[in-house]
Amino acid sequence: MTSLAEEIRERLGECTATERRAALALLANYPVLGLGTVAQFASAAGVSSPTILRFAARMGCGTYAALQTRLRTELEDQLKSPLAKAKDGTQAGGAATAAGIGAVAEAVRANIGETFRHLPAAELEAVVSLLSDERRTIYLLGGRFTDALARYMAAHLRILRSGVMHMAGQEGNWRDALLDIGRRDVLVVFDIRRYQADLVRMATAAAKRGATVVLITDSWLSPIASVATHVLPARISVPSPWDSSAALMVIAETLVAGVTARDPERSERRMSALEAYRDEEDGKRAGPPKNEPPTAG
Repeated sequence: MTSLAEEIRERLGECTATERRAALALLANYPVLGLGTVAQFASAAGVSSPTILRFAARMGCGTYAALQTRLRTELEDQLKSPLAKAKDGTQAGGAATAAGIGAVAEAVRANIGETFRHLPAAELEAVVSLLSDERRTIYLLGGRFTDALARYMAAHLRILRSGVMHMAGQEGNWRDALLDIGRRDVLVVFDIRRYQADLVRMATAAAKRGATVVLITDSWLSPIASVATHVLPARISVPSPWDSSAALMVIAETLVAGVTARDPERSERRMSALEAYRDEEDGKRAGPPKNEPPTAG
């Protein structure tokens, strides 16, 4: 199911100028702003109360109360721990059985399809363009479970271009990188529900230094979305206590494929150089050919 945050981003072009201000204000403080009164929402967005009601109607909510109900439901979903989902029969789904395992696989397949059905091609192209520009240093960062994706993506990008850094370790180490992050640089962050405050702090600090932030997140949108230039949401829910990272991985691989294709000569040149180096190293480890005596020395 499409989250309200995702739907708002997709439908910004349909909004009037004042409705767009309301939408952007909500996205910048999602979902908290929408849980207050109409007057509070209107004041924060700098629009009238009737504009907030028209915005709610445009998003398919007949009343402001209906908008708030949807926001509360999404907030509950955001905050669910694996334990809470395990106790929820609709989430656990009997995944331990063969049928349940098949249901998980089917949900993962559907997640990937739905993710790319809602991702605008122009947004993917814009991110590929950023990642392909060697004038920009690329920094990649992830959370407790998603840092493996950041590391995986960095390993591929490092083959294709120079100036790629995976930010590993503790938050204190990430802050050190802020000394070098500037206006021409890009920070790619993976962050999914139960969003990490340390990732939010790092992304906010990088944005303040002028870096372009690319967020790869879930359909409820990490708070990092408020400082991100590009947001790529993925479907992660499956009938299991655990969220699925499969769609996040496919986004990463799609971006890597795009960078490879953007400058095929550069990609081939760097891959060829790497293979030549590996062949040379393999030859050294193998020693002299069996039919040739070792060289005297």
